[in-house]
Amino acid sequence: MKKLLTLLMLAGVFTFTALNVNAQDFSDSDSTEVAADSVAGDGFAEEAQEPEEVAAEEVFVEEESSPGFHQVVKQQFIDGGPTFMGIVLACLILGLAIAIERIIHLNMASTNTNKLLSDVEDALGSGGPEAAKEVCRNTRGPVASIFTQGLMRMSEGIEMVEKSIIAYGSVEMGRLERGMIWISLFISLAPMLGFMGTVIGMIDAFDAIAEAGDVSPALVADGIKVALLTTVGGLIVAVILQLFYNYLVSKVDSIVNSMEDASISLVDLLVKHNLSR
Repeated sequence: MKKLLTLLMLAGVFTFTALNVNAQDFSDSDSTEVAADSVAGDGFAEEAQEPEEVAAEEVFVEEESSPGFHQVVKQQFIDGGPTFMGIVLACLILGLAIAIERIIHLNMASTNTNKLLSDVEDALGSGGPEAAKEVCRNTRGPVASIFTQGLMRMSEGIEMVEKSIIAYGSVEMGRLERGMIWISLFISLAPMLGFMGTVIGMIDAFDAIAEAGDVSPALVADGIKVALLTTVGGLIVAVILQLFYNYLVSKVDSIVNSMEDASISLVDLLVKHNLSR
């Protein structure tokens, strides 16, 4: 068995050596032929160049000359015309500014209502209504402001507390929704301005066709392309602002629900406190 394995190993070594020798001879002969061909003339060498290498060089040149994303956006903005594209861009900037301000305000207005109710209950038990008012004044958010208004009417009865909470809750809701109408305006205004720019661009395109006296496909295509760029810009702005608007609406609804639940809990807490006195 060992002899058989030894013979197989020797046969493999001889075979591998023979293959290497043949490959070396083949490569030497190829190099000799290539050298002879190169001496024959540069023109023939250029014709003998591999097509894969030529294609790779062309792809590399095309990759180097391809513009970046910001360059494409800039060029499309210029092609669309500075008048309407500038107005659409202004709608986007103003809408985003208002949306970011509203997001920051609403996040700061969020309150841990369970902790606030617990603190108010402890303050009522230890220091009375004045201590509870102080706790609400030191807490940020619309829920704490509503609690303060309700505690200020505590001496006038539970019915006055409920009326005060409802009235001041409407005021706080208006503050939460402040600025939302402007975002809605920009969402509607951006596509309308884009459509207006498209219509005006089409009119200019037809004027150019009338002046040329001939319906050239290139002339019509360029005019329609420039006209439609404003519509695309307006729709993109509307989509972006609509996403922010929907987030803000959901955030306002969440805070309003917390205000209503906390107000009901506060009334129950005040009734319990009055009965325990």
